[in-house]
Amino acid sequence: MIRATLTAALVLSAGMAGAQAINDYPTNARADYVFVCMATNGQTREMLERCSCAIDQIAEILSYDDYVKAETVLAMRQTAGERAGIFRQGIAVNDIVANFRRAEAEAEILCF
Repeated sequence: MIRATLTAALVLSAGMAGAQAINDYPTNARADYVFVCMATNGQTREMLERCSCAIDQIAEILSYDDYVKAETVLAMRQTAGERAGIFRQGIAVNDIVANFRRAEAEAEILCF
């Protein structure tokens, strides 16, 4: 009886650890994405659902760390000056943005 209970507890905790690894985006990052998406596409209940779906799909493809890197590169590309120039060129930054764009495209296909 104790062994069965312990085994069940271990299985549940392993499943929760896996879910946390997949769901590593903080709520405020997801909400921020949804707010921007809705501002762009319309502030309706349908867009709330579609934009929420999109960030969920992106989260399944990209780790939160990769998402933050992509957002940083895209934000820095909007700034002027020589210092921001390193964010506009180079294989590493282009790969980061390309991975993010692919995740967005897949999310758009699935959710919109």
